[in-house]
Amino acid sequence: MSEHHTHSNHSADHGHHEHEDHADHGSLKSYVIGFILSVILTAIPFWLVMGKVFDKSSTTAMVILGFAAVQIVVHMVYFLHMNTKSEGGWNMLALIFTVVLVVIVLSGSLWVMYHLNHNMMPGMMPETMHQMHNMQ
Repeated sequence: MSEHHTHSNHSADHGHHEHEDHADHGSLKSYVIGFILSVILTAIPFWLVMGKVFDKSSTTAMVILGFAAVQIVVHMVYFLHMNTKSEGGWNMLALIFTVVLVVIVLSGSLWVMYHLNHNMMPGMMPETMHQMHNMQ
């Protein structure tokens, strides 16, 4: 019976050593750095909007989107611990694939909507439809 017990402990230890090869699960220091960066990356856009720093709202929106993208990266690195080493690089590959897919879908959708609006027949515009209705 003692042989069986020793064998099970050996396999449990083997599993434990195998787990240590995975990516770092973070330390208090990395969580604090991530939290401080997140607060800063939230406070700056808040100040930009409340202080009306930019005259055009479109400029403010673009700057806020830039801060949002940076904050996504901060969350992935400091809280989700994604890097090129985690899961043998598959996490990063999946992230890159997702980003490429989202960019293709969003840019394609915007391109189609712009061209649908730009290439509408003159008689199909809402203003002319209203004028045609009044003429009858």
